[in-house]
Amino acid sequence: MQPPSACPCRGGIPWQRILLAVSLLTFWYPHPTALLTIEPVPFDAAEGRDVLLLVHNVSENAIGYNWFKGNTANNSFKIISYLVSSQMTTPGPAFNGGEKIYSNGSLLLQKVTQNDTGFYTLQTVTADEQRKEISQGNPLFVVCTEKLPKPNITINNSQPMEGEDSLALTCEPEINYGSYLWKINNQMIPDGDRLKMQLSPDHRTLSIDPVRQEDAGEYQCEASNPASSTRSDRYRLAKLPKPNITINNSQPMEGEDSLALTCEPEINYGSYLCPTTTRTLTLFNVTRNDTGPYECETQNPVSANRSDPLTLNISYGPDAPIIKPPDSHFRPGTNLNLSCHADSNPPAQYSWSFNGRLLESTQQLSVPNLSTNNSGSYVCVAHNSVTNFNRTTTKNITVSGKWTQEHSIKYWVEF
Repeated sequence: MQPPSACPCRGGIPWQRILLAVSLLTFWYPHPTALLTIEPVPFDAAEGRDVLLLVHNVSENAIGYNWFKGNTANNSFKIISYLVSSQMTTPGPAFNGGEKIYSNGSLLLQKVTQNDTGFYTLQTVTADEQRKEISQGNPLFVVCTEKLPKPNITINNSQPMEGEDSLALTCEPEINYGSYLWKINNQMIPDGDRLKMQLSPDHRTLSIDPVRQEDAGEYQCEASNPASSTRSDRYRLAKLPKPNITINNSQPMEGEDSLALTCEPEINYGSYLCPTTTRTLTLFNVTRNDTGPYECETQNPVSANRSDPLTLNISYGPDAPIIKPPDSHFRPGTNLNLSCHADSNPPAQYSWSFNGRLLESTQQLSVPNLSTNNSGSYVCVAHNSVTNFNRTTTKNITVSGKWTQEHSIKYWVEF
């Protein structure tokens, strides 16, 4: 009979078991209280490891052993033969070079693979050649495995209410035919905490109900199978420090630069809030309307903390200057007082010119005792030293007319 086909390893499943069933076919009269048995050592074997099919209670009359692949003593599937008197071994058609037989009949399978799955039959040969079939043996599990990936801890609720909500920590990824172990502050879960902390039947999930500040600590899970074991990073469940916001550009320019605001420090197994649920907020092509203020908040199951507000310093402008007052006609002998203002960050620097001639570098321009010679074009130039932009506005001033006095009342006379 051909051995059953092996189960292939599948992507995404770290390992799965394959049954290596061991049957026993003997030809001897057993002792009534000492049955011939086979013990797989180890009982759970990982792919690539050695497995010993350990034989117990061998008859003293045995002069030889035959091992077969399958559940029948068919010479076409003989693995190896052993003659006790000469200690001679003879390989059979099913011998693949990785089997070794011992003087007590035990068979060593070296570096087992999926192809080793199936039934194995032991035939003992006695001098009197009296025979009685006995089928007996223990199953052996061969684990098809790759090295386990490093696990990580996930939580089911990033914002539980202290004293009200429960918290479930799960060791990822799920593994088949393996085991999980949990530690808190590098110690096994204390027995006194068992009323509050519960493990799922497979120990993969640790539940805390309800969660409180005293549950703060470093949690770690370990995943293992017969071939390997590995631990997660420590999940730190602790009161969070007050966060702060850092920016990648302290003086961005409007319409040109993008800005990244990052909430520090980085936290594991917590959450970020306000104004976004991610640690970094990116503003593309910032404008003066993006100045803020901004705050970030960090939360984990036992605490929450918020940063101080941050207002951004965004360079913009200058916008087109505005010259006041709006009047453009003045009489001789009066004073001309012009003021120039342009929205700008940092504040703009101002200069004036009259009919193309530079006057003063000031925001306020004063011209006393006007005459008709003061008529002309007054230009205000606003300059931003960071954006390096200039904006100008021109105001045309006309000076005309004369003063007269009558009944101690001054009034204007046009001519």
